[in-house]
Amino acid sequence: MDKDISKYIQTAETLKVLAHPVRICIVKGLLDNGECNVSHMQNCLNAPQSTISQNLQKLRTAGIIEGRRSGLEIYYRVCNEKAAELINMLLSGEE
Repeated sequence: MDKDISKYIQTAETLKVLAHPVRICIVKGLLDNGECNVSHMQNCLNAPQSTISQNLQKLRTAGIIEGRRSGLEIYYRVCNEKAAELINMLLSGEE
């Protein structure tokens, strides 16, 4: 057993951020659709824009997603391969 748990801290932080239904849904939607903006996510999730934005901020801060500005809109995509693999594994067969 490895006594140096510091290398597991980032993994634990990623899991903490993903441990929310809205954030799981956002990441899964981005993986399925590629890039999306907040308006598209708001319509898909039937949730207020503020809820979507708060959850996007947490995902961005954790390095799970990143945004690309196009005019007034920001298009988000998953940039963390480990998080993508985890969500795909957990939700395989859910559709």
